[in-house]
Amino acid sequence: MSDISFILVGLIAFVAGFVQGLSGFGSALVAMPLLLQFLPAREATPFCILMGLVITTMLSIGLRRHLNWKKIAPIFLGCLPGIVLGTYFLKTVDNLLVKRLLGLILIVYSLFNLFGKVRPRKINPMWGVVAGFLTGTIGAAFSAGGPPTIIYTSLTDWDKDEIKATLSGFFLLTGLLIAVAHAVAGITTKRVLLLFAAGLIPVILGTRLGSKVYEKMSHKSYLKLIFCLLLTMGVLLEINF
Repeated sequence: MSDISFILVGLIAFVAGFVQGLSGFGSALVAMPLLLQFLPAREATPFCILMGLVITTMLSIGLRRHLNWKKIAPIFLGCLPGIVLGTYFLKTVDNLLVKRLLGLILIVYSLFNLFGKVRPRKINPMWGVVAGFLTGTIGAAFSAGGPPTIIYTSLTDWDKDEIKATLSGFFLLTGLLIAVAHAVAGITTKRVLLLFAAGLIPVILGTRLGSKVYEKMSHKSYLKLIFCLLLTMGVLLEINF
């Protein structure tokens, strides 16, 4: 890997850590479209999973008093069969298809959040199982499984800290499982570990900075900015930019 690739990986890791440190999600959704410009999906995906483990561990520790494992359980149970399906999908799909699917996810998810006006309500936990299955499948396939679970939690009547803590705890558990699945399948190679080493310090710094900003600024207004950025990235992926 060239020196410029190391620098790019570090910058992307920092930005991804900042975004998830601020919002509780989004590191892979930011990192994957950028990484896929110079890395194959079979390297970018396991790298994002390892990077996500660092972020979610930090956030879960910081939000541990807001963690409610009963809220996480339905989503987690649903994701288990999804991880198996997604890992198989990653080993058989081509890189262009991954870009197209990821672009579609970004566009749909961004439009939902920018224009959807859904009132918080009590949600049947079975919908959490469905969201978990989709998250496991998409996450294991190309490290962008967040939208189904994020949409599910956004529909609930939980407060901001409960949502962020639930997302962090859930993504920590699923990230561990997906990382193991990738290792067993031979997807996490020495080159992937080298990428991870290059991004480790930047992702830690980015996550810490994002968490500090989260405590001081309007969460809602910044999320709108992120959704606009994700929408643009999704469109670029669809036209194979």
